Amino acid sequence: MGQVNKGNRINEWFVPAFGPLKFRVLVGLLFLPYTGMVLSYTMIGSMLAPVIHGDRAIAILVIYFLALGIGAHALDAFGSKEVKPWGEVFTAVQLCALAILALSVAYAIGIYYMLFYAPLLWAIAIPEGFFVLAYNLEWFNGRFHTDGWFAVSWGSLPVLAGYVLQTNQISWTILPIAASMGFFSLVEIKASRSYKVLKRAHCEDEFEDHMARIQILEQILKSISLGVILLGLGLIVWRVLS
Repeated sequence: MGQVNKGNRINEWFVPAFGPLKFRVLVGLLFLPYTGMVLSYTMIGSMLAPVIHGDRAIAILVIYFLALGIGAHALDAFGSKEVKPWGEVFTAVQLCALAILALSVAYAIGIYYMLFYAPLLWAIAIPEGFFVLAYNLEWFNGRFHTDGWFAVSWGSLPVLAGYVLQTNQISWTILPIAASMGFFSLVEIKASRSYKVLKRAHCEDEFEDHMARIQILEQILKSISLGVILLGLGLIVWRVLS
């Protein structure tokens, strides 16, 4: 069995502390709190539509869970040019197979809805597909592997995807909401990058201050992910009960 490398994230707060190593790494690879944020963005977009189609709301959840939660994160683990956060617990072949399967099913579901209900969704599906590859595989010398493009691809576009799948249109009212969720994702990714740098650093001097900064960033990450997820759930409850 492959081992997790020195820069591993196996002891992160979102990774279960029980079970076999492969199980723990698989759960960790999904980055569930952050995947939950993106799924919540799709629900925020869906729930703001004038008329809600339940099957389409479920479909967009499944699409983004497969495409981002599994596909994009598998590609990220495979294509990172720096630290491999999950080591070699899963081989390159396994990660590629996982990504291809997840993305294929996600786009098959999406194509069905784009052909019969929401052709405008192509305008989001195509750039999202590009970002899945360009961001996570660090194409073009990492030009698209930036905080700004992360905020657009995994913050703003999921909101629009949820709304467009429901309505097959984009309204002026949904645009500022999509932009605001992009800024939430920007906060998350900037805090996450600083958090990872501190976690990997070896600081013998001022150790207590170093650990305090890590804990502050971890609380920020926990708070923003939980806050966005609760917002998405709250909107679902509001629309169901209203």
